[in-house]
Amino acid sequence: MSGGPADGAPSYRVWALPGMPEVREGDDLAKLIAATEPGLVDGDVLLVTSKIVSKAEGRIVEATDREAAIDAETVRVVARRGTLRIVENRQGLVMAAAGVDASNTPAGTVLLLPEDPDASARLIRDGLRDTLGVEVGVVVTDTFGRPWRNGLTDVAIGAAGVRVLDDLRGGTDGHGNPLSATVVATADELASAGDLVKGKVSGLPVAVVRGLPHVVAVASEDQGARAMVRVAADDMFRLGTSEAVREALNLRRTVREFTDEPVDPGAVRRAVAAAVTAPAPHHTTPWRFVLLESAPARHRLLDAMRDAWIADLRADGRSEESVAKRVRRGDVLRNAPYLAVPCLVMDGSHTYGDERRDTAEREMFVVAAGAGVQNFLVALAGERLGSAWVSSTMFCRSVVREVLDLPDSWDPLGAVAVGHPKGTPPARAARDAGAFIAVR
Repeated sequence: MSGGPADGAPSYRVWALPGMPEVREGDDLAKLIAATEPGLVDGDVLLVTSKIVSKAEGRIVEATDREAAIDAETVRVVARRGTLRIVENRQGLVMAAAGVDASNTPAGTVLLLPEDPDASARLIRDGLRDTLGVEVGVVVTDTFGRPWRNGLTDVAIGAAGVRVLDDLRGGTDGHGNPLSATVVATADELASAGDLVKGKVSGLPVAVVRGLPHVVAVASEDQGARAMVRVAADDMFRLGTSEAVREALNLRRTVREFTDEPVDPGAVRRAVAAAVTAPAPHHTTPWRFVLLESAPARHRLLDAMRDAWIADLRADGRSEESVAKRVRRGDVLRNAPYLAVPCLVMDGSHTYGDERRDTAEREMFVVAAGAGVQNFLVALAGERLGSAWVSSTMFCRSVVREVLDLPDSWDPLGAVAVGHPKGTPPARAARDAGAFIAVR
């Protein structure tokens, strides 16, 4: 029985290059590879471990504290658990420890990733063309862990002369079904194939793939491995759990201008689900949310609130100019494509017959309701929705209950304008947490 592929069946060959010496700073990797007499031909793809690229480029640095080196290479912490950090590094790669490696390097030093892995790959490719007269692709590889999967694999962090992505969208599969989302990470697949023969401790840092000339790119198709990094707007898993909470808290800003883009009711309901996880006294559930999803419902409420507010202001002796100015403050609600009215209910509260204790009981429920509203606002930010909490319903509770046909026991706590922000809110002024802390 034959152990090889059937005649005409697609196949390729991958092997490690023996004879590579220890690489030192300043070495010309293309010449070192050429000196091994690799027998390269046009259409081959060379897979080069990033460690030898870093060594040749002098990316070994003194570092008695590896954590400090990781800090210097980190742009953004994605997730942290104890001392383990998953970060975005200066090359735009999301990986453990920013790619800072303390193995295969002298004690007291660490190895950083190449400054520009795509440029490193181009330099090797050009050097092999000049030295050996061959047109090959080059992939610079490094070892990554992967979300949801145990184990490590090599991926492409730099590339030259390789179609790093094979975009199949717009085509059809073998059954004629349209392909609408399939983009194959060809460069990563090549990197993994090479790692099977290079190994981690075998001292074979370079491999060759032959038989896949279609993955070698012409100049107009040469995007480099940077094209494989997902941009932030398309990254649904950009943060770890605690980091996502902090990011949502940071994103929770008062937004006063919204686009006309409709609000997904499901996103608001998910925010309500987060709201009702807030703590509350006596195992109660003091939150209710009235969702105004239709424009007529919003207009009826806001018109009635405006009339009540104008009547109150005139009764206070305000001038018509002052009345108009204050009424305009409600425009944020009128301009929003979606409104939510959070309400407090006192079901399950205790009555003591003592004013001091009864007041404290209500305050406990109000605090719990506020915690629910905060959860709601943060969850909306996590859904990439802007919001503004306006407390004006508290000044005309009976009007709100009447217009919305609410029970007398529902106490409106304000209205939340919800929508897609128009533009980016101004940066929040930094606050020193220490100024808000008293330690005893």
